[in-house]
Amino acid sequence: MSTNSGDEQAVAPVGLDLVAPELYAPMLRRLALAASGIGLGAALLAATVVSWPIAVAIGVVVGAPTVLYAIALRRRRMWLAGTILHARRLFGERQVEVSSATGVEVLVFPARLSRIALRVTAGEISQVVPLAMYTDAGSGRELHLIGLRRLADALAASQLAAAVAVSALLVHQLRAEARDAGLEERPLYRAVQLARAKDVVSPIVLTDTEVAALG
Repeated sequence: MSTNSGDEQAVAPVGLDLVAPELYAPMLRRLALAASGIGLGAALLAATVVSWPIAVAIGVVVGAPTVLYAIALRRRRMWLAGTILHARRLFGERQVEVSSATGVEVLVFPARLSRIALRVTAGEISQVVPLAMYTDAGSGRELHLIGLRRLADALAASQLAAAVAVSALLVHQLRAEARDAGLEERPLYRAVQLARAKDVVSPIVLTDTEVAALG
């Protein structure tokens, strides 16, 4: 019985969203309603000078993009089931077998709000997983402990040296978060500092040597 329970826990899906969808769902709902109202208002206003079909088209052009954007964000989800990474989008779902990765890279997007992410490629399919984001003031948000643990385990199952190195990096980050270490002791934050020191604005792909040094 205990073995079956452990197996079920090992493959149970775990969310990899940096910000829980439940936190911004109400905001997106209000945004969609506001955009719908603006589109309707634009259509009614346009109807005073043009025909109704044209007025409706104007309303759709004004309100639809924002409504679709809000719907797309509400549908977006990312989770890991075993070693399979799932990413749901507005239309369809992308799946990447992490243990069969042909490429694993750590990306840093340096800015006032810097982001660090993992890009996993398996064949022709690639998916970016946000790991953390940090402000210049030293605050930020990081992927939760269970997500880090499961992601590190999935990468460790790969035969790719880069995947194993990133897995070790995530384990060090996991330990730092678990003991509530300062930002300077957290590998992901130090990766952002490393990227900022290069004084570039374009996304940076950390080298294998840089990844190993952060671990």
